[in-house]
Order: sequence, then structure tokens, then C-alpha cells
Amino acid sequence: MAKTVLAETGEFAIESVECRCGPGEWSSPEPAARYGIIFVRRGCFHRRLNGCESFVDPTVVYFERPDDEQQIAHPGGGDSCTALYLSETLLASLWGDEPGLPEEPVATEPATDLQHRLLLTLIASTDDGGVADAVVAAAAAVLSHAAPKRVEAGRPATALARRRVVAEARELLVENPAATVIELARHAAVSPHHLSRVFKAETGETVSRYRNRLRVRLALERIAEGEACLARLAADLGFADQAHLARVVGNELGMPPSALRRRLARA
Repeated sequence: MAKTVLAETGEFAIESVECRCGPGEWSSPEPAARYGIIFVRRGCFHRRLNGCESFVDPTVVYFERPDDEQQIAHPGGGDSCTALYLSETLLASLWGDEPGLPEEPVATEPATDLQHRLLLTLIASTDDGGVADAVVAAAAAVLSHAAPKRVEAGRPATALARRRVVAEARELLVENPAATVIELARHAAVSPHHLSRVFKAETGETVSRYRNRLRVRLALERIAEGEACLARLAADLGFADQAHLARVVGNELGMPPSALRRRLARA
């Protein structure tokens, strides 16, 4: 078995797990140390959790919980999985204010499976904020299917409360354009899932899209003021690198920062 860490912060970790085992008996008991949501991308296997057996394949996710003990038996052909590990704090914010996960595997909707696969492509092409947004969305989609009442708990109940939450998140974004949805939710005292939903309802845009739009406006101001180093500008505004800045600016305005610098210099 080979594990590759794709992304890791204090709130979550994403690992790719490749197993090329042939058919065999049950593995030795293996205790889990973290809360994890495991997506099977390819292959299948039997899993024994605390003595209870289940079969998992790419149509389901299964879960790891601290102190659970699992064994695996492969029918052959190997498998590929994505492990999404959540901190207790983040998980509690998505799971009714207490950390926990289901015991049995849960079927995934096609959109949720695609969401998880798109998350893997985001890791190489965007910043920490975009990855965190996608992690929260994927985890919330799985958990909403498993226990919708738990995930819905704590949603701001009134229009005034929802506007307040969004205003507080926007205020922090102006102060710190690189703030992730997890940090924004903590600042506004709601779950990241609820913030994502009410933010789009109030602004018409996702947190990621709004963050990028705001960062482009801030970048334009810096460029107009004479900022000469695009790499420094990208770092200051929380972009992954200069290429990421150029890509986002190009998507937003239809021209690269270098062209904008020339136009703004003549203004």
C-alpha cells in the first residue's frame, strides 16, 4: 500500500491511497487514528469494522473513526482511494457540533463523486482557499446524505442573521483576501457548510468566486499604484503563485496583468 499526501493543513488532510494487493485473506487488525471520509476511485474490497463486514466499491464512501479497528480483504486487481481526513473541530462544525461519523458505508450521488474528483484537480491548480472550499463542499455533500438533520443543525434561522453572517465574512475577506471558508465560518460563528450556502444566496456567488473577484479588484488597485512585482502581488493576495494570479485576472477581465499594467499606466 502506498499513501501520498496531496494537501494538508491544520483542519484537513487529503491523501491518495494505492493498493496493488492480489487476492488474499483478511489483513491484520488496523486501528484508525483520525476521522476520515474515504472515497473509492477504482477497485473494490471487503472491509471488517469492529467485527462487522461490508463491501465497498466506487459507488460508496466509508468512514474511519479514532479507535475503530478495521481489516481489509481484496478480491484482486488492487484499488485506488482518496482519504479526506478532518480535524475534530471542522468535523464538529459540519456534524451537529460534535465530532462523529457513520459506522456503515454510505452510497454517493453522482454529483458528489464528481465533486470529489474535481477536488483532486483543484489541489494542483488553485490556492489553499479554493481547496478548503472544495473540501467543505465534498464533506458536507457526503454527510448531508448520511444524516441531513445533523448537518442542517445550526443554520442561521432569519434573513437578518444570514445577512449578518455574510457581512462578517465579507469584512474578513477584505482584511485577509486569502481567508478560507473555514476561517470565515469560524469568524462568523457558523459552520463552513452553512456559510457557503447563505453566502451564495445573499451575494449570488460562491465564496471562491467572490474571493477571486475581490482579489482581482485589490490587484488592480495595487497595479494602478505602480506595483512592479507580480510575484509579490500574488503572494500578498493569497494566490498560489504568479501564474495563478494571471489566470484568475485573465478569467475575470479577459487580459493578463501585464496588459492591465500598461493600460492603467496610461490612464
